[in-house]
Parts: sequence; C-alpha cells; structure tokens
Amino acid sequence: MTKLRYGYIGLGHLGVRLAGSLLREGFALAVHDLNKDLAAPLLARGARWAESPKAIAAECDAVVTCLPSPAVSEKVLCGADGILVGLKRGGTWIEMSTLGRDDILRLAAHAAEKGIGTLEAPVTGGVHRAAGGEITVLAGGDKALFDIHRPALEAMGGEIFHMGPLGSAAVIKVVTNMLAFIHLVAAGEALMLAKRGGLDLAQAYHAIRASSGNSFVHETESQLILNGSYNINFTMDLAIKDLGFALGFGREFGVPLDLASVTLQTFLRARETYGAAAWSTMVVKLLEDALKTDLRAPGFPAELEG
Repeated sequence: MTKLRYGYIGLGHLGVRLAGSLLREGFALAVHDLNKDLAAPLLARGARWAESPKAIAAECDAVVTCLPSPAVSEKVLCGADGILVGLKRGGTWIEMSTLGRDDILRLAAHAAEKGIGTLEAPVTGGVHRAAGGEITVLAGGDKALFDIHRPALEAMGGEIFHMGPLGSAAVIKVVTNMLAFIHLVAAGEALMLAKRGGLDLAQAYHAIRASSGNSFVHETESQLILNGSYNINFTMDLAIKDLGFALGFGREFGVPLDLASVTLQTFLRARETYGAAAWSTMVVKLLEDALKTDLRAPGFPAELEG
C-alpha cells in the first residue's frame, strides 16, 4: 500500500524530532517553519521545504502541526495562507500541539466545513524520547480516521493510545502534564531535604528511584537538576499554559485541584524570576536560591538521551 504524503509544520525542540521519525520510517515528508534554519537537518535527510502552510497542504494528504499556542494553531490552520486553503477535501489535519478541549473542537469544526478531518495527537514522556520514536502518543478523534493514520503515529511514537472522540486526548494530556509539574516541584523538595540532611545526593537519587517515592519525573528531570543544566527542552511558559488548562478543567468538572493550584503559583514565581523561555525544570532553582543551597552531584547528564 502506498504511504500517505505528510506535511509537518512546527520544527521546534519536539516537532523536529517527530518529523525526523517520519523520515526515518520512509514517509514522504514536506516541512515548514517560520525559521527555515530549523528545517536544515530534515532537508539534508530528504524532506522537501514548503514556503507556507497553504503550500505544504497542497502537496500532502495530511498535515501535522506542533505549535506553541492555540492562537498560533488557529492562524496556521485558518489563516489566509493556511492549511485549510491548500488541503484537498478528504485530507486530514493532525494536531500534535497541546490545546484545550474547546480549542480543538472549535478548530476541528472549521476544518469540517472544508471537508477536512481532524485528529488530535498530543505526546507525552519527554522530548528526549521523541528522537527515537519512543514518545507516547495520545490520540482523539474518529476511530476510522485514527486507523488510517496509525502507521504515521506509530512511526513517531512508542505507545499509542486512542482515547476516544475528539477532545478526549486534550483532557488526558493536560492530566498527565499536571501530574508531571506537581511531581517536579515535589522532587526538588525531596532532593533539598536529602541535601540539607547531609546525604550524598547521587546516592539519594538512586535510592529514591528504587523506592515507593519514585516517579517518571524523578527518573528523568531530577538528573538535569543534579547536573545543573535544567535542560528539559520545555519552557516555563508552556508549563504555565498547561497548568492553566488543568485548572480550567477543574472548574468545569467541579474538581478542587489544590496541589495544581499551588504548583501553578510556584511556576508563576519561577517565570517572573528566570523568564518565560527558561526551562521548566528551573522551577526547582527557586528553592535552591532561597536556601542558597545548590543540588549538584557528579555523574548526571546535561541532556537526556532518547
């Protein structure tokens, strides 16, 4: 069976890795980003450059987007030079950005008016796992449409979950991110307790990892704290956006989110201190700076490997 032709728009830390996985698995791929330089490694591997979302859509069966905000997704999809202007009826828009449920439903309705199907497919598990095609994909949308594009999703991800109708993936992605940010703040506090208690931090890291207190975030991001790079390839602004989505769902569903609320306030202070573009892991640096105690230990990487 002939593989579908895909376009990929948004070649940031995550998008460039996901697009690279499509290339690795032999998919014909066109790419676009506001910064053409970001496409260089993909073009060197055989991807084609398109000058606009409209242009990329005109030559593809499906267009994937991985963008920083709902406003940017809407512009890329619905703008005068957007995807919906170029994509043929029967095509598919696959949104891998983290959007609110209302955003994805509203934008999908615009696509449906043009005869375009929509799948949401946000990912989770860390940018480092995207390079090797091991990141987890959380899909929502029509099951038949999901099945059509499953080979592409499997090229980009390891575990693939079809969560249900459109909007379902937006909810579970926000849930997973909320947990991750709470775990991150907790991991920082745990490491600080160990340090101020006189423990060897490297040994404490491994003991926690082997204990009932372990978490995926501790296994991964604690290493970047102990190294001092904090380089998780995910910004403070993105973390705050996702926590805002979580609190919005809490209000809608009548669920008090006490821990998420406190965590958001901590992230807001971290953004004020270190800037919107600082890595989200630097939220732990607030505690380090307040106590004038760093959380460094030898033997940990500056970046996580896939």
